[in-house]
Amino acid sequence: MFNKRLVLAHFWLAFIAFGAAILLGEWQMFIRSPLHGWLRNADLYYRSVTAHGTVMGYVFPTLVAMGFGYAVSELSLGRSLIGPRWAWAGFILIVIGSVVASVPIAMGLDSVLYTFYPPMIGHASYYLGVVLVVVGSWIWVALMGVNMYAWKKANPGKPVPLPMFATVAGAFLWGWTAVGAAAELLFQILPVALGFSSTINAGLARVLFSWTLHAIVYFWLMPAYIAFYTIVPRAIGGRLYSDTMGRVAFVLFLVFSMPIGIHHLFADPQVGSGFKFLHSVFTAMVSVPTLLTVFTICASVEIASRLRGGKGAFGWVKALPWGNPQMLALALSFVMLGFGGAGGLINMSYQLNSTIHNTQWVTAHFHLIFAGAIVIMYFAIAYDLWPQLTGRAMTDLRLIRTQLWLWFIGMIVLTFPWHYAGLLGVPRRMAYYDYSGPNGHTEAITVIMSVVGGAILVISAALFITVLVRNHRGRTADVAPYTFSRAIHEPKSVHWALNGLGLWVGLMIALTVTNYAFPIWQLIKLHEAQVPAVYVGGDR
Repeated sequence: MFNKRLVLAHFWLAFIAFGAAILLGEWQMFIRSPLHGWLRNADLYYRSVTAHGTVMGYVFPTLVAMGFGYAVSELSLGRSLIGPRWAWAGFILIVIGSVVASVPIAMGLDSVLYTFYPPMIGHASYYLGVVLVVVGSWIWVALMGVNMYAWKKANPGKPVPLPMFATVAGAFLWGWTAVGAAAELLFQILPVALGFSSTINAGLARVLFSWTLHAIVYFWLMPAYIAFYTIVPRAIGGRLYSDTMGRVAFVLFLVFSMPIGIHHLFADPQVGSGFKFLHSVFTAMVSVPTLLTVFTICASVEIASRLRGGKGAFGWVKALPWGNPQMLALALSFVMLGFGGAGGLINMSYQLNSTIHNTQWVTAHFHLIFAGAIVIMYFAIAYDLWPQLTGRAMTDLRLIRTQLWLWFIGMIVLTFPWHYAGLLGVPRRMAYYDYSGPNGHTEAITVIMSVVGGAILVISAALFITVLVRNHRGRTADVAPYTFSRAIHEPKSVHWALNGLGLWVGLMIALTVTNYAFPIWQLIKLHEAQVPAVYVGGDR
């Protein structure tokens, strides 16, 4: 029943791409540091940043979400996936799109970063490649919805298993949030890249991309949060504190993740201050499902400890299974989520944002959230599913714990100096720094520390790949049937609003239209906002 080849194909491509992106990231930090004489060719740096961002922003998390989603569908619903041929078609589209986008980046024809940065315009094949990746992922979105609703039809009145409910919520979130970037590519950037126009409405393009820009972060985190609720409690010998709380958290992410992207445009003169304030308020609302999750998972962890004999107000913490990689991954993820979330409070503030806008602070924040708190849970998902996928037990627990610790330490050493550099006003996405200025010595130290942190991350990533490869080569073993976490009080029935997503998708669309329709329409009508395109990689 379980389509292991489909899941493994997604995971292996994701982790191979991840390994390449990690190397590019460390190279970027090294060559712009005072440890190395600059190559005197800034284009090489921006090629690398574009490739690194495209892989880490689009390809890697999308493949992980898709592979995990297919596994969740079959394992939680207890039935074969509907539409496996479509699933393979989506995977092939992502492979083709990745190659089509990568070639012009390597040739220096698309150093526009993964945010596209109009009016800069690269080669059309890069944008077509990104579109193919998005279309491939939309096939997965449709399949997740089809499989959940087919199960509901066959099991009337029964609660949809929480793992599948959350997976479909994440899929629908991605399906809608990708619309902004897709509209920007199809109706603005590609016509210019293909030569049908020589001007572009850059302000409109920025607003459309903001539709995708921040909500995509919550698509990245959905697999991590699904692991929090449905893998970790079972893996550490406990129970989920509340199934209902989990459902509430995921539908709140679905509703509040979308209408918040304009908080990235606080410095944009073409967006009204009223909508900037509105998006700032909704950005604060996203903290609600996160706080619910922290409470629920901490309660679930305490249950596991009490079942192991943990006693006292705080003594139960000592009784937790700290040698279990899932427990370790959860704890390290929560620490990074706390630091990263605290930095995000600055980003969302209409006033405080001006202090750190477009500085290394922003880079530190999203690396700590995504590459830190989220990616470490991607590792945990792989470690948990790998025996089921390969038929071989995970025996390298000490190596796994070492890998997780190195990832945590490397991420802290990488991002904390970036936060400080941002407060000093050091800009992000610069090919090189001028270390001869008044703050040159201090800035040099922060960059060198980040190089060290990046090197630790490269070692951790290499260990991660090593563990997965060694598991494939190990001896086959009897692997117990896979299960997800069970709640203390397993629901016999669930209110219709928390057993389907129609209401929440409607609210998501309504809030998005409310928060975006007027700015988009206003910029469409602003014909003088058209500016000449700036072609990257040579004149057209």
